[in-house]
Amino acid sequence: MSKIKMMLAVLLLAVTMPGFAQAKKKVAVVTFYADRNIDLSDVGGAGVTLVAELLDDPTFNLKPLIDKYHNKFFKDYAPKFPFDIAPETTVTENAAYQAYLPEYKPGYEVTRYVVPAGYKAIDAYYGKKNVKEMVKLFSDYDGVLFVYISFSMNKGFGVGGTATTKMKAYTNITLYNKLGTKVFTINENANAKQTGMMVSGVPVLDANKVMPQCESALEELMEDLDKRLQKIIDKSAKKL
Repeated sequence: MSKIKMMLAVLLLAVTMPGFAQAKKKVAVVTFYADRNIDLSDVGGAGVTLVAELLDDPTFNLKPLIDKYHNKFFKDYAPKFPFDIAPETTVTENAAYQAYLPEYKPGYEVTRYVVPAGYKAIDAYYGKKNVKEMVKLFSDYDGVLFVYISFSMNKGFGVGGTATTKMKAYTNITLYNKLGTKVFTINENANAKQTGMMVSGVPVLDANKVMPQCESALEELMEDLDKRLQKIIDKSAKKL
């Protein structure tokens, strides 16, 4: 009789354990990148040529920034999601993933993006092929997650053609289920503490000036996510 009671107790414990009745979902992060093309729409088109020059400048290197955000994401943010995230090597060491050639918008080139080692820059918002192929490649998982950061320069206070500017960092985190249907999107942004300048209506886009502004904006964004991400995730999780 005591053995029966013991077996029943063990069974009851197993049934009531979290995740027994419903296995926790698993998701693969299929892209992680930073867009080097700074959006100047708020300050006008006078700096378009300068942005092109900035993209060609090897000292404008966002690799340390995307690596920092990547490490922060997997260490501090990933555990907050209501699903398990697959080991990165599931993606980065997948031969079919490495052979995949992402589709980009006309005029966009892969050189405008930087990625942590092993990842590809894959735009979930252009066409349907990119999402469809990622879902297909990682069909063993319940969904695929797309993560990227980008930057914009916004006009501040000024008189005439002289004004201050603020760099803003954005992150976009989008989850698609195994059917290729969007489940949720998290969009957050934050301004840099540092201030830039516009002279004669043209923003100063020297790499030595822009890099610290991008870094400051990303730091502010990560601090904001530290405070708010759990609440955002809890709200988004209702769509799962």
